[in-house]
Amino acid sequence: MQSIDRAMNVIKVLVSNSSENWLSITELSQECDLPVSSMHRLLKAMSLHGLIQQDGQSKQYGLGNIWLEYGLRMYDKMDYISQIRPELERLMNKVEESVYLSQPIGMESLVIERIDSEKSQIRVYDQLGSRVPMHIGAANKAMLAYMPYNQTKKIVDALLPTQERAAFWDILQETKKKGHGISHSERTEGTCSVAVPILNHFGEVHGAVSIGFVSFNLTDDRLDFLIKNVMETGTRVSAKLGYRGP
Repeated sequence: MQSIDRAMNVIKVLVSNSSENWLSITELSQECDLPVSSMHRLLKAMSLHGLIQQDGQSKQYGLGNIWLEYGLRMYDKMDYISQIRPELERLMNKVEESVYLSQPIGMESLVIERIDSEKSQIRVYDQLGSRVPMHIGAANKAMLAYMPYNQTKKIVDALLPTQERAAFWDILQETKKKGHGISHSERTEGTCSVAVPILNHFGEVHGAVSIGFVSFNLTDDRLDFLIKNVMETGTRVSAKLGYRGP
């Protein structure tokens, strides 16, 4: 029981800290009132079960990705998807394109819902459970643009070579200014996507809603129509999660 209590204390400490501020073993030892040697053994055991993870460069500790997996299962049980799905279906029916719901998971995003339009003759198809590197795609740009600076910087520095970072930061600034992300032929030639972030009641990035479509014969009016509707959907979904605006 003591080991369980200690492990849960570590989890509570990590949860109470913002995601961009991981903690060193010394800081965890102080917060949990445990010797460094005891904390080292505890963290090693927790790491084996995926409960925590260690950053390779800073050597600091944060929550493991397994919590997202467990969280997604709980969301399903609490009808999380069923709360949002009507908005996704509404969007799909209006734009007649494939609609996606994604969530960030470390250096990648996870596609957790997809609704296809039967009226679209050519579909952009991403499987449920697909993982996408965080620097690729409209949904990921939208999420990165709204994440805390330190969290975004860590991801950008890890995924992009130095010479490409300045231009990418410009894209993220423009994304946040406009309130939506956009991508052209980043994963599949001839396809595009537009996306907006989903924010929870703390104003934190919870995920992203995106529309995938082909670029053939795409007009400015059509693109404006898709952007307008995905932004309206993002606003409604964020409101359902308790977000009340800045």
